[in-house]
Amino acid sequence: MTTAIANHSASSLLLGPTSTKNENATNHAVAAEDEFAVKKDLSLGNFDVDENVLAKLPAGSRILSAGLFGTSAWTVTARLQAQLPDGTVEQYFLKTAPRNHGRTMMEGEFNAMSEIYKWAPNLVPKPYSWGKYANEESETYFFLSQYLDMSDKMPHPNYLCAELAALHRNSCSPGNQFGFHVTTCQGRIAQSVGWEADWTTFFIKLLQHVIDLDFEVNGYWEALDQAEKRLISHVIPRLLDALKSDGHTVKASLIHSDLWEGNSGTSYEDGKVYIFDAASFYAHQEMETGNWRGYYNKISNKVYRTTYLRHFPPSHPKDEWEDRNRLYSIYYNVIYSVNHESQGRAVRQL
Repeated sequence: MTTAIANHSASSLLLGPTSTKNENATNHAVAAEDEFAVKKDLSLGNFDVDENVLAKLPAGSRILSAGLFGTSAWTVTARLQAQLPDGTVEQYFLKTAPRNHGRTMMEGEFNAMSEIYKWAPNLVPKPYSWGKYANEESETYFFLSQYLDMSDKMPHPNYLCAELAALHRNSCSPGNQFGFHVTTCQGRIAQSVGWEADWTTFFIKLLQHVIDLDFEVNGYWEALDQAEKRLISHVIPRLLDALKSDGHTVKASLIHSDLWEGNSGTSYEDGKVYIFDAASFYAHQEMETGNWRGYYNKISNKVYRTTYLRHFPPSHPKDEWEDRNRLYSIYYNVIYSVNHESQGRAVRQL
């Protein structure tokens, strides 16, 4: 839910294999040796690059410029330009957040983007690493990725939905379980994504977590409480258990989990649509499009849902797709309410 990299900052997401401790130590030593050259070049920008970020770049790289970039509600974002040892110039996207919650956010985003990159490397900017600043004055964590120059225009429905359906179809979790191996965040809110073998059980736990947070943040509302309790006790089991009727099963697919127009961008270079700012976990793939009903997102235009269904038809029972989509949208509405405290009561809807 971050508007962070929205504009053409969408270009800024990154993912990739994490360095080993030995590699980190080597890179850190090289960065330290080149300390004076690096610091001299940092005058070409308004953002100071921490030495632990430098250590994640190829050994011997030099920062040519570093500047604040994009807008984000809960993080600080920057664009780095570096000269690699072979003389080539590369751009990187950097996101930072403070304290322990910042750690959860940065670790979660790196792992989410890395997991998408594993299954669909042409759908996200390449993620490189995450870590903690060496500067002890402020406890700051960071996420580093490839920078892509993108526009903020609405993603082409057919291109986006075809790539997204391929991700959902091709990805698979360990033992077909639902959840994720680290906590991921939508905006500033940590999600309850511990592994579960059963989709109904997982979704109830996921939703109950944000319902509880919503009452904490926006106050208790008796009518809403009663409606949500009935939703959990009757509606969810009725709709989601039906997915397993007549011998059918529910496949655990990797979803982005916070996919709206602000978390996508179209590359100026190749015209491809990229997605970023992921809050991923393994889920019933139809949950992805539940976020496309909210009136506060332009991607709520029905063309996106109808186009997706052409690439990935509804699960069994097909005639209950609309009801399931409405159900899944409730999760996104509630977590939106928690993230946007000032607007929270306006978006509490079932």
